[in-house]
Amino acid sequence: MPGFEIFGDEERKEVNEVLETGVLMRYGFDGMRNKHWKAKEFETAFAKRMDVDHCQLVSSGTAALTVALASAGIGAGDEVIMPTFTFVASFESILALGAVPILVDIDDTLTLNPKAVEAAITDKTKCVMPVHMCGSMADLKALKAICDQNNLILLEDACQALGGTYEGKSLGSYGDLGCFSFDYVKTITCGEGGAVITNNTKFAQNADHYQDHGHDHVGKDRGAEDHPFLGYNFRISELNAAVGLAQLNKLDNILEIQKKNYTILRNALETIEGVSFRRVPQGGVENYSFLNFFLPTEELAKKVHKALSEQGVDSCFYWYTNNWHYINGWHHLKNKKSLGPLSSEIRNQMQDLNNTDFSKSDAVMGRTISSLIKIGWTEEQVKERAQKMHNAIVSVL
Repeated sequence: MPGFEIFGDEERKEVNEVLETGVLMRYGFDGMRNKHWKAKEFETAFAKRMDVDHCQLVSSGTAALTVALASAGIGAGDEVIMPTFTFVASFESILALGAVPILVDIDDTLTLNPKAVEAAITDKTKCVMPVHMCGSMADLKALKAICDQNNLILLEDACQALGGTYEGKSLGSYGDLGCFSFDYVKTITCGEGGAVITNNTKFAQNADHYQDHGHDHVGKDRGAEDHPFLGYNFRISELNAAVGLAQLNKLDNILEIQKKNYTILRNALETIEGVSFRRVPQGGVENYSFLNFFLPTEELAKKVHKALSEQGVDSCFYWYTNNWHYINGWHHLKNKKSLGPLSSEIRNQMQDLNNTDFSKSDAVMGRTISSLIKIGWTEEQVKERAQKMHNAIVSVL
């Protein structure tokens, strides 16, 4: 990770085929495009790779979450349970629909704690959104049981976990809907892009219409298409889809390299007393895009993070003080700062996040460090990094 490390002739070929036609939009202009339909090709190939019936490409991972929620009928006043550790897009997509994000604690999987989810369910809850952060998954079996018991939608945000599996199923395909990001720093990239996958035909049709202004895509005359319901513009372009199509063919090789590099680093850290690793639920296989480990205390984690930097080890993240990924830095959400007035449902139903107790999440995130796994490293570079990480941690512990 990320896929941009291995751009090559394959991406240039796909993009050039689009440029030669001049048709950059995914819909219409049939006679000009020389039979090139990159977005359609990508959707078919990705659905097959994920072993699902339907895939809808969109313009970003944030768009994917928004479209997925809308396709399931989630809107004003509906509550969506999400974790305290994620990217800001999770709550942005919920708020964009007038729905209400309900934040709950994580556990040592680094995502939703099933017990916290159960405790947060109200008569307004419509969806549970686990976010498979840093390459591994939530306890999906427990979350699915909760959703089934309470008639809730299980929406997997698998934007950071493409290629991981749970009980033999691709992450994103276990729940009712799954979302992916193909932005510039994801496992495979379109530059900008995203995808919604599902086996639910109704959700798939809704997503298809919603992401293109409500067009029903019936017939070959775009100007004559009907609009069964309101939609918005979350379309992907043919150029972005072309890049992703080439990248998808490289996914298996990317995952193999990530696992190899991850294993070298993990072996170097496993011997250190006091270091432990994020829990992968039984039946799960992560995509090895991050090595996530715990130190005994928050104080030691901060010291180790500093020591890693001093050793020249880049791309190690201490999420606890990160503005994008943990609730501690989301002051705009906590204080409901918006350019325009928020809906009464959001104002009245949202937690007082400045005074909500997330000490259980703090106890996990305060001790967590994540090392990005790059695919452009040579074996020598990985081994050198492993030794530097080992030395830095030992120097503190």
